[in-house]
Amino acid sequence: MLSSDFSRLGEEVKKITEAGADMIHFDVMDGHFVPNITFGPMVIKSVRQYSSLVFDTHLMISEPQKYWKEFADAGSDIIGIHIETAVDHKAVIKDIQDYGKKACMVVNPPTAVESIYPFLEQVEQVLVMSVNPGFGGQKFMHEVVHKIEKLAEIRSKKNLGFEIQIDGGINEETAGIAKKAGTEILVAGSFVFKSKDYRTAMESLR
Repeated sequence: MLSSDFSRLGEEVKKITEAGADMIHFDVMDGHFVPNITFGPMVIKSVRQYSSLVFDTHLMISEPQKYWKEFADAGSDIIGIHIETAVDHKAVIKDIQDYGKKACMVVNPPTAVESIYPFLEQVEQVLVMSVNPGFGGQKFMHEVVHKIEKLAEIRSKKNLGFEIQIDGGINEETAGIAKKAGTEILVAGSFVFKSKDYRTAMESLR
């Protein structure tokens, strides 16, 4: 939703739902962990009524342990936290899951993918950032593709159940690259919201 029209966010959530999205991804930014500020739990709560889809909330914030519950209560179904944050990741993941939500581990482009290996048996989802987080409309970083390949390999080898998600610079070309590497979930912002028809844009990715 980062690239949507914030002046009519509820309508955009409804429109993207009716156009056939599989889930709705919210980029939460605190102006500290990343150099931008987006929205908090009150905004997510206010638009929850416009869609029955899964709300996938990506916390790009410095202290996710303090705020994840507020987003869960607002209607988020999946809570993503960054490996780069200085928290007890295993404890936060367990708290999220004990609360009845799914947990996602997020890794930024400069960070080694091996840093999240200790959590792969615990989480339901892994998000590989293919741009440096903070702003929409950035170009896909091809150097992160090997991370997806490594994750897909270890998942197969250990028979793990986490899904692989990618976010940043997704379009008709990069969607195929990410899918071939092992990605199941494509987060597409600018490509969809800047198109004339949301459904056509999403179908082109599929």
